[in-house]
Amino acid sequence: MSIPTVTIDQLPNPLPEGLSVLDVREESEWVHGHIEGATHIPLSTVPVRTDELPEGQILVVCKVGGRSSQATMWLAANGYEVVNLDGGMLDWEADGRPMVSETGGTPQVV
Repeated sequence: MSIPTVTIDQLPNPLPEGLSVLDVREESEWVHGHIEGATHIPLSTVPVRTDELPEGQILVVCKVGGRSSQATMWLAANGYEVVNLDGGMLDWEADGRPMVSETGGTPQVV
């Protein structure tokens, strides 16, 4: 099964209405910098937390794209409309896209 994937240059800025973001990184990564409004569910807990997933089309992100591709594959196989961000939050940050932080410091990808 092929994994639906986009790169940062294929992703409209700002994100289109109706496209939600699922961040599957660990808590320690999330607090330092994430996409505002994203849903945070670490990869290992996605199968047991599907009730927390946003409705409609979901962009799945992690740091580089590996964990999010795993989540995207699993979610797609279970009927969700998902697409993986290849390059992940590192490419998001490098493209100058907006992020927020829970640390009080400047948002960054760790």
